[in-house]
Amino acid sequence: MTLNGDPPKGPLADHEDSVLVSLAASGDARALAELYDRYSRIVMSFSLRMLSDPLAAEELTQEVFFRAWRQANAYNPSRGSFATWILSITHNMAIDELRKRNRRPQRADLDDPIATLANTPDADRSVEDRVWLGSLRDEMREALDILPDPQRHAIELAYFRGLTQREVAELLNEPLGTIKTRMRLGMRKLRTYLEEHEVELT
Repeated sequence: MTLNGDPPKGPLADHEDSVLVSLAASGDARALAELYDRYSRIVMSFSLRMLSDPLAAEELTQEVFFRAWRQANAYNPSRGSFATWILSITHNMAIDELRKRNRRPQRADLDDPIATLANTPDADRSVEDRVWLGSLRDEMREALDILPDPQRHAIELAYFRGLTQREVAELLNEPLGTIKTRMRLGMRKLRTYLEEHEVELT
């Protein structure tokens, strides 16, 4: 349904994600199929990166979209893009699968402490360390909130969801050069913010 309550006109492929999610929430399987066509490749790529198992990643991808269909009413466009929302579901479900296998998720060997922060586990840390880490995550969230939405979305997808810059570009349907520029400018603003607020990353 559209914002005024009328059924959307024209092919589903012409409509925004939020309209398709609303239709999926009302039980429209065609809308879910359109969302699957748009985002299954990225979900599959992210699943494979975390699970390192093609068959398991394929099964997880199917389960992610099934859960997204069941929980479509929980999606709020004002809190972020559909891409970020469904990748959050993918991340949580992949973590659950890895816990069942008693394995830890694959972690990229990143030099940037900002990028590494999202993958820092809390296990085996002292109370002081956990308090510090929680505070640092809050600082990082506040820092991200100062960025323009296009820069913040690109950084969240790349650094906090594990996508490559090319995958981010494909997901957002933007030129690769545009994504690189957004991320470079966004990271520069983040570093300036953290330095001005004397945030210790180590």
